Amino acid sequence: MPRNILITGAGSGFGRGAALELAGRGHAVTAGVQIAPQATDLRTAAQEHHVELDVVVLDITDADDRRAVLDRDVDVLVNNAGILESGPVAEIPMHRVRRNYETNVFGTLAMCQGVAPRMVARGSGKIINVTSMGGLVTVPFAAVYTSTKHALESLTEGLRSELSGTGVDVCTVNPGLYGTGFNDRGAETMLRWFDPSTSLSRPGLLAAANGGLADQLDPQAVVDVLVRLAEEDTSPFRTVVPAEIVPWIQALQDRAWTAGTGDALFLAPQEFA
Repeated sequence: MPRNILITGAGSGFGRGAALELAGRGHAVTAGVQIAPQATDLRTAAQEHHVELDVVVLDITDADDRRAVLDRDVDVLVNNAGILESGPVAEIPMHRVRRNYETNVFGTLAMCQGVAPRMVARGSGKIINVTSMGGLVTVPFAAVYTSTKHALESLTEGLRSELSGTGVDVCTVNPGLYGTGFNDRGAETMLRWFDPSTSLSRPGLLAAANGGLADQLDPQAVVDVLVRLAEEDTSPFRTVVPAEIVPWIQALQDRAWTAGTGDALFLAPQEFA
């Protein structure tokens, strides 16, 4: 059955791919993008793909933008919008910390609260929150970002429990490192203010932390998962993509309980091989 699907962060990456594919599968898709040039670009892409796509400017931190889309009937909400401001916890400027939280936590929560009443009243609906592997582990120099995803994981768990029995399904998608450009842009944000010569972190740690950016995966795998979840009536609470990183995530979670004094909690995947 065709569904009314609202996707945030559809200007690029996972959201863009899912919007085009779901529209091509016959769903009525509202694709929210942050700024007007993204809307123009996505409308052109929709024409090239020969699909009907309702593209709207939706900055999820803007109450007016949210209000304009939340007056419509939504069967499935895909909360994909997010930003990444990188930098060491002891040094990142506080306004950049707040920017992460405004989008990744407060804006996303506002979208959930906006669709939930109608879904509960109707007795059906689905909320899919795109978190991250960073919602389950903490990555050095991206810890502020991953802390927002930890918060979103907790909020999503609470939402699923609190809406159980209402007919509303709530789940997460936890992507690993995929080549959408998001990770690279996020890593570059700290170049505007970070001075390695005065950093409190030991030399070489930043280069080690960023080493994995060269090995990013094809984002189509996450798009495929989002399409599947959007079309399912019910889904597992958590879907980690790719599934192969689950043992590494669980090993890092265990390490938080066992690491000795002075030991780093984060180790790269190859260190668990």
